Amino acid sequence: MTEVPAPDHAIERGTIRTLTAREMPLLREHLLRLDAASRRDRFNGAIDEKFIESYAERCLADGTVVIAYVEDEQVLAAAELHQPDSSSEGMPEIAFSVEQHVRRKGVGSILFRRLIAEAEGRGYGSLRITTGYSNEAMRALAHKFGAHLTFRQGETTGIIDLKPLTLPAVAGRSAPRGAPVEPADAARAMISVNRAWWQMVLKMYGLGRAA
Repeated sequence: MTEVPAPDHAIERGTIRTLTAREMPLLREHLLRLDAASRRDRFNGAIDEKFIESYAERCLADGTVVIAYVEDEQVLAAAELHQPDSSSEGMPEIAFSVEQHVRRKGVGSILFRRLIAEAEGRGYGSLRITTGYSNEAMRALAHKFGAHLTFRQGETTGIIDLKPLTLPAVAGRSAPRGAPVEPADAARAMISVNRAWWQMVLKMYGLGRAA
């Protein structure tokens, strides 16, 4: 198992690594250490220790991938990638938790990048993230990585699209050079361009008004 040292701007003594099945109890201990507010943010509501213990057991049983920030053999922050078959919508879900004393040190961003790389390596096209509406740090982090968030019934839900951006000139935004363009996407883009051009022409000749 390869351990990746955390960058200097994070915490010098810690490492980022994917937990093995044998190390999953470290996730449970981390979640149990979260303060009340952090628990509410992580699970979108008040929960007790029994729930956390049961949750950690499910993560081990269903093959949840946990990428953690580990310091002195303690998990102080965790990024979870839940498999699609464990979701009611059939979409892989992600979740994050960071203990209070290691926040605002870049750990969350590091874990987010590592988790997205893991999801892309598994061929996932999109990820679902859900957090409490009051969790401003997580909402800001999700926005940073392209999540489109909506608020409903006390929680914030977002989708992160992992598919490469296509035809940036048509979409009005930039994308990395060499991003592949799928035929279907190209066709839809051309239809949009043609429609916009004809609408402009018809408007010039006064033919674009509704009857």
